[in-house]
Amino acid sequence: MPDSVERKNVKVTGGVFRERMDLNRAYLMELDTTCLLQNFYIEAGIGLPGIQAVSDPSAAKLHWGWEAPVCQLRGHFLGHWLSAASRLIASENDEELKLKLDKIVSEISRCQQRNGGEWTGPIPEKYFDLMAEPDYIWSPQYTMHKTVMGLVDAYRFAGNKTALEILDKLADWYIKWVARMIKKDPRITYKGEQGGMLEMWAELYSITGNYKYQALIDLYKDSGLFSQLERGSDGLSDDHANASIPLIHGAARMYEITGDRYWKNITDLFWKTAVTDRGMFATTGVNAGEFWIPLKSMGSYISDRNQEFCTVYNMVRVADYLYRRTGDTRYADYIERAIYNGFLAQQNKNTGMPSYFLPLNPGAKKKWGSKRHDFWCCHGTMVQAQTLYPELIYYTEDDKISVMQYIPSCAKFEIGGSEVTICQSTEMKDYNNQVFFDDHKGGDKSRWSLKFTVKCPVSTHVTLLLRVPGWCDEVRSLVINGEDLKPDIKDNLIRIAREWKDDTVYVAFADHIEMERLPGMPELAAAVEGPVVLAGLTGKDCGLDGDYSEPDKIFAPRSEHMYSTYTWKQNCHTTRMQPVNIEFIPLYEVTDEEYTVYFTEKKKKD
Repeated sequence: MPDSVERKNVKVTGGVFRERMDLNRAYLMELDTTCLLQNFYIEAGIGLPGIQAVSDPSAAKLHWGWEAPVCQLRGHFLGHWLSAASRLIASENDEELKLKLDKIVSEISRCQQRNGGEWTGPIPEKYFDLMAEPDYIWSPQYTMHKTVMGLVDAYRFAGNKTALEILDKLADWYIKWVARMIKKDPRITYKGEQGGMLEMWAELYSITGNYKYQALIDLYKDSGLFSQLERGSDGLSDDHANASIPLIHGAARMYEITGDRYWKNITDLFWKTAVTDRGMFATTGVNAGEFWIPLKSMGSYISDRNQEFCTVYNMVRVADYLYRRTGDTRYADYIERAIYNGFLAQQNKNTGMPSYFLPLNPGAKKKWGSKRHDFWCCHGTMVQAQTLYPELIYYTEDDKISVMQYIPSCAKFEIGGSEVTICQSTEMKDYNNQVFFDDHKGGDKSRWSLKFTVKCPVSTHVTLLLRVPGWCDEVRSLVINGEDLKPDIKDNLIRIAREWKDDTVYVAFADHIEMERLPGMPELAAAVEGPVVLAGLTGKDCGLDGDYSEPDKIFAPRSEHMYSTYTWKQNCHTTRMQPVNIEFIPLYEVTDEEYTVYFTEKKKKD
């Protein structure tokens, strides 16, 4: 089955994804190290350097919101920060970020020693014992999962060995805590959002082979959700969405490690229940508030609190697990839809800040987080999401290289003892980098006109597989070294098997606007061009005159020539022959504008 390419061998090189990654990286560096560690210091009894007394709270750089010292989830964000920074260090060889990460990990180790040598957390140990009491406590397992996750990634991606040493001692603490809780009530270990712990213990067992992680896997692997899925029941509707998805990360990782088909079955049943049977908004969202919407009922739940961003990020990770196991391009199609209409649409293109939810009601406005005063859960998953792109583009299997996402990038591979380098770009006129139209079928006025260069030091046989997107009407052209070829397409993949040395491939996919109807309320539909959901810049659902099966009669392209990256300013339209015409732009370009996604179909009478 396809394997992801190591992050150090993939670099995103341009376009909107590079812009968003750079914005995110600047934010990771901007945050003060002491403030990131503030809750670890407080718990360990270490005075905050330079902030022993705060005379003017409004001017202090301390982190507030969910990171405030009075919040029971305090400290969760640092785990997300470590994970995001680690991935960037791996793909960008970012030495400045590495220095910051290493400092933070060393301070976490210092806090662990002050806490007695095992516990290292931004919250009190007693929070875990309080889960055995009737009084409510806000998800200590959620908070600690982020710490464990961040340290695991610091070791895996940034090579920080201290992180693994911290985890080794922390695991001993967990074993003792679980032993105490089992005597009281085994169900306590499943209280709160503990779902992510299974994946982390599985990851650590894979890294170390240490039996104690297997023992923790055994304690965390039983879940009511798993048994419901096995029985064929829904198990999700009206339940907390982001509490369940991380459980499936654990199941998918367990299958990779053990090969036990039980875990494969659980993962497949979840996808069937969560996506195939349930339906979704055009953006891939499936929740209202933080809860799963019942099957095919999105029309009843459209609001200003749809699509919690954490669910988008975590569902992309499930889809990636499934693609790597099956090679089925439908999972890559899902990822593509999610990264345009979640990863990009819920990140402010100017500030990099997240939108907790993606409003889909008429006259919606996105609510953006602040840099230091909110730190919602989605704040953390957003900084991770903008570092994930290098893992989603290329995959290898034997002598095959698969391109699953069309994101400008370069990657290096080892095939048959030879180094193979592939770079992809959007083949458009761009005055900034002096790429111009040529005579080889490049220069199409579409973001889906793509150029690939393949270079090898010696002639090397490789099968290059290019995903044909599910939204593609046709492959308009395939040109290799100036020669027009008929695409060999099988299983939604263009297959190009040949000896490569210094070659150029152009491919162009034809997209179109489709009116995608809302499950549970089919008279409403969203305009989707390729994978990009379009937003009408209007404060209400004024309806659209015309037959939704003929969107070309409703929309006309609205283009603009600019001395900038024109490719990413596409997918702009205006309606035609409506009582009042409306501008439509990509949902990911909407920042502070009022917008509407779903419009009532108003067929004209003959």
